Amino acid sequence: MHVDYWREVTGSNLGKTGLIIIGLITALAVSAPLLTPYDPHEKTNTGAFSAPSKDHWLGTNDVRQDIWTRLLYGARTSLAVGFGVAVLSTFLSVLIGGTSAMFGGVYDRFWMRVVDAIIAVPSVIVIILVATYLRPNAALIILLLSLLTWPGGARVIRAQTLSLKERMHVSAARTFGASWSHILLHHIIPDLGPILIAMMIQDARRAVFMEAGLSFLGISDPSMISWGKMMQFARAYIYLDVWMWWLLPAGIALSLTLVGLSLTGFSLETALDPRLREEKDRFGKR
Repeated sequence: MHVDYWREVTGSNLGKTGLIIIGLITALAVSAPLLTPYDPHEKTNTGAFSAPSKDHWLGTNDVRQDIWTRLLYGARTSLAVGFGVAVLSTFLSVLIGGTSAMFGGVYDRFWMRVVDAIIAVPSVIVIILVATYLRPNAALIILLLSLLTWPGGARVIRAQTLSLKERMHVSAARTFGASWSHILLHHIIPDLGPILIAMMIQDARRAVFMEAGLSFLGISDPSMISWGKMMQFARAYIYLDVWMWWLLPAGIALSLTLVGLSLTGFSLETALDPRLREEKDRFGKR
């Protein structure tokens, strides 16, 4: 039975809520230069720790930077890291998981042992060790998180590819001499579309959380604007009223982003799982 996954997601209250949240945050991030006249790195003429006003909607921080401006540009960092990790990690998962299922043998066993080894490695410790020797900018964080995230997806892709390659249309393509790359690109990946999207949402959610957590711990480029770094700096002034317009907005923005991704992913998971879909339909009829 063909399932319209987009309609399943948009037809769900959870799915619509998640998409609206992510769409709103993305719109704010893209429109950041239009929504604030200030540069996120420059100091304003207003004093430090100024309260919210018509000129500074969320006041200023300890070095007189506009907090609203940094909140908007922090959304760009979180979304860029989430999107970058989602794309790169999913690409690696498809490449390794798909080819392992197609080739089998020693190649398959080698990569599955690599997957087991990477999954066993604590991600945070690896990133901390790398940050000790290299400057952990956004590009490096995306690369590290992707290299530590793809193994879980590779297992899923391998299992699905093993099942899909036995289907009639794939067998027919192999009979007519189609190469493994042609079969993977034109027959396997299109059938894996919804699963790949679900994996990307999951990887993006984890990447956004990890980036904020690493920035909060100080493991990031000092010049990079991040919600986690905003919370780290604001925590030092928790005894002042400034936490209400410095710490809370960054925490709420991060939480909303994670909730939006989680709701979207959950609604897609419901559409992918026939048992959950039947249960939803059954409750819907009551």
